[in-house]
Amino acid sequence: MTDFTGKSWMAIGETDDPNAIIEAFEAATAVTKGDPVYLSADHKVSSAATAQDCIGVAVKGAALGEQCPVLVGGRVKVKAGGAITRGKAVLGADASKRVLQLTDQAVDEEGTATYTVFYNRKLGTALETTAAADDLLFIQI
Repeated sequence: MTDFTGKSWMAIGETDDPNAIIEAFEAATAVTKGDPVYLSADHKVSSAATAQDCIGVAVKGAALGEQCPVLVGGRVKVKAGGAITRGKAVLGADASKRVLQLTDQAVDEEGTATYTVFYNRKLGTALETTAAADDLLFIQI
């Protein structure tokens, strides 16, 4: 595991962004600090363990029914699920609750060109390049 943030004292799920936007949601399941989370019910979040339409990253753990603070805007430290290129879009998550690089989706509009269609799958943008699973990086949500 390599920490590409330059801030090895920070844990995943932490931010140093003074303008970060953090909102509270009820935890529909137990959530761990640093997990990408998605809306699993109205005003309730769950940790993503597959590709989900994530809304942010938990900045504090929460048990079922507790309030879970979620960073929904700003810079946050996360764990990569594999190689990620700086500037590329990321999504949450793999089975280990790590972020992944969002890959292009083939789109055929009577031609051969493809382009990325994010819809709501994009969690944020990678601010560093990672080389392997469990590397640490900042993303901008």
